[in-house]
Amino acid sequence: MKQLTLRVLRFDPKNDDAPHFESYTIQVHEGARVLHALHAIHDDCDPTLTYRYCCGTGQCGSCAVRVNGEPVLACMEEARDGISVEPLEIPVIKDLAVDLLPYIEALPVICPETTATAQMPGKDLVETMKPLRSCIGCMACVSVCPALAVSDFGGPTVMRQEMRLTLDPRDTKDRESEAVTEGLFRCTSCQACWKVCPKEIQIPGKAIEKLRELAHYKGHSLPRHAEVAALIKETGRSVTWTAPSFLELTTEVMEPYGPVKKSVGFFVGCMYNLRLPKTALDAIEVLRRNGVRVIIPRDQICCGSPLIRTGQTEYVDTLKARNIAAFTALSIDTVVTMCAGCGSTLKHDYETPFKVMDFSELLTETGFGSPAHLGLNVTYHDPCHLARGQGITEQPRVILRKVADITEMPSICCGSGGGVRSGFPDEAAALGERRGEEIKKTGAEMVVTCCPFCEFHIAGHTDKPVQHLATLLLNGYKEKEKP
Repeated sequence: MKQLTLRVLRFDPKNDDAPHFESYTIQVHEGARVLHALHAIHDDCDPTLTYRYCCGTGQCGSCAVRVNGEPVLACMEEARDGISVEPLEIPVIKDLAVDLLPYIEALPVICPETTATAQMPGKDLVETMKPLRSCIGCMACVSVCPALAVSDFGGPTVMRQEMRLTLDPRDTKDRESEAVTEGLFRCTSCQACWKVCPKEIQIPGKAIEKLRELAHYKGHSLPRHAEVAALIKETGRSVTWTAPSFLELTTEVMEPYGPVKKSVGFFVGCMYNLRLPKTALDAIEVLRRNGVRVIIPRDQICCGSPLIRTGQTEYVDTLKARNIAAFTALSIDTVVTMCAGCGSTLKHDYETPFKVMDFSELLTETGFGSPAHLGLNVTYHDPCHLARGQGITEQPRVILRKVADITEMPSICCGSGGGVRSGFPDEAAALGERRGEEIKKTGAEMVVTCCPFCEFHIAGHTDKPVQHLATLLLNGYKEKEKP
């Protein structure tokens, strides 16, 4: 047996004015789960504690709670000393029990073919459907969905079920059109739902983006998304020129200032090429100061992420082929990007003959010179496509700590991704305001991030300056060089 002390958030809407934490010290067996700890509190300390459980084996989803702020199944998460246990961010019935009924009732159900022509799904189709059928109804995904908090969106579980029924040959309804009315294009592609799912269902990639693709072929694409697709086909870029581009301001090979430690190709992306070229130039300067030879193919174009996220995929293979050819023609074996969306797309949606790395990934792997500490208090915004899309959270912070002090804030979506900023600007603005409120709470002097869309969008919702990590690091180097 071992002794644990943990905090549990208590709230009875009928009797309490506000939620409050209560601490409990209990005895549990070594290796006990959070559910066992809740049983111990209920049996030995306070029988009024309310929580749900059923199977105790991770198969029913009943016991989903938040531990230290993260959604988990209480029966699967180890109980540790000092943890905090809270309900999911869903309206609370009492204590840790939340109201799941509205989300369960919203789930679409199969409308089967009743004639003799109805077909059963074949073996291959069953295998395709399996990842979408493993949902256990815990609703952890809906508890973290940013779009649900600010818009009329059916939510990730509804979209998963719509895709599952779309694949089922026995179903007779037009699921793609139904999904559009339920807010299919309101998802920001932040991937928070997938990362908290205890069954690891890839809802954004395997359900929402696939539904968007099918909806697109039925003529349901949003007008603004169609305009972006037309621009990419016409110019190879998802945004228009407003000033001399990064590619116009650089040469194909940018040599380092000292011995060559590594040679890489640089994928600039649309935003840093055409809207924020100065930031891309800062990144090249940082790489050159750290012994990196940077090769910048002239023929590179949009990675295709705006098309993939919005379901307009018919031109994506062309983009992939042209980009891969642009880098392989120069015998490049490592490609670096400073755009979170481009990096995630190149890593997961392409099959490249070269390695793809984020700017921060490369610097922390190869080593970087120490800058001057600028004495700034900054907060770092985790781009969704970097933190959840690529699993990169610590590398930017390793670099950032050398230049400034960090005050952390919750890792939530800023609202600029998934085509939402262009398709639903009011929703994007609402999420941007939420991000701005969290920034204000930190008291930081500056916001640092690693994504052009985040950089551009957040700047419109905070009075603090917003910089890419590369720019701040370069400023640290320049400060160190001063007499």
